[in-house]
Amino acid sequence: MNYIVKDENALFYECGYSCDNAIFLKLGDDSFFITDGRYTVDAKENIKNTRVIQSQNLIQEVRFLIRKSNIKKLYYDPKEWNTYEFNLLKNKLNRVSFFAKVDFSKLKRAIKSNDEIKIIKQAVKLGRDGFKKFAKYLKNSGELKSEEFLQYKLKSILSSFGELELSFEPIVAINKNSAKPHATPSKGVLQNGDLILVDAGVKYKRYCSDRTRSSLFNNKITFKENQKFSKKKRQKIYDTVLKAHDEAITKAKSGMRAFEIDKIARDVIDKAGFAKFFVHSTGHGVGLNIHEYPFISAKSDMLIEDHMVFTIEPGIYIPNEFGIRIEDMIVMKNGVARIL
Repeated sequence: MNYIVKDENALFYECGYSCDNAIFLKLGDDSFFITDGRYTVDAKENIKNTRVIQSQNLIQEVRFLIRKSNIKKLYYDPKEWNTYEFNLLKNKLNRVSFFAKVDFSKLKRAIKSNDEIKIIKQAVKLGRDGFKKFAKYLKNSGELKSEEFLQYKLKSILSSFGELELSFEPIVAINKNSAKPHATPSKGVLQNGDLILVDAGVKYKRYCSDRTRSSLFNNKITFKENQKFSKKKRQKIYDTVLKAHDEAITKAKSGMRAFEIDKIARDVIDKAGFAKFFVHSTGHGVGLNIHEYPFISAKSDMLIEDHMVFTIEPGIYIPNEFGIRIEDMIVMKNGVARIL
């Protein structure tokens, strides 16, 4: 297949290197990485089996290569191109048919290699270690600190003070702010007996991790899945979310459709009477992007296959009271889901 990509993660997947101004072009058996003089040396040192071409006009260079190749079809992801650049690209290439294929790079990456799974597993381990360190910090120094400060502290701890890149802007939400699935930090402070929700991840060799825990804050705080709350409503909802989380993982099988796994978690929450408070999908794929295929949602009929990696993260959110979410990353292996 002849194709062209611009997205940085797509570039990296194709040739093991990326930068913010480059195009990867696959024409038959030939591969080209076109970039400008700022990145040429670095690209040549890191890229194998792909010709690195330096150019001050990337699209012009791509058009020259396409004309020279005599190809008839070229696939592209329309999400990667604005109208102006795409019109420049196809200008006077009348004999070439351009075929839009949305997310084709992400679809290629949905099934992970053994090497990718090893890297992701290490990212998950580093993220888990960061959660443990953050719990220790909260236990010793977290009381009366604001969400804003705790988010800053979490970023420092999770990144090993700049050594690791974060997968996304982490969430630290206390009590009623945790009822917002993607809460922004407030000036509200953490006090003994509060509920705290933490959603965060790190990157290792560019691959992401993603984890969420909801915990009771006291002098024994942990981010383990077994949590005991003093308030009955919190405990009931926590236990419901944990059951949805566990059943989705236990019952997920290769060969199912994504919506079937979503339904497993959703049915548990529905049966407990909280259906309207589960406001997002059950999970999403994770890899070079924090959100990629497969999406574990009621609308997705994607076939689940071995070596797919995705999250299971059911949640219940009671407006102006609190929210509970529990999230782990899993890999499908030998037909079943295994927690990474």
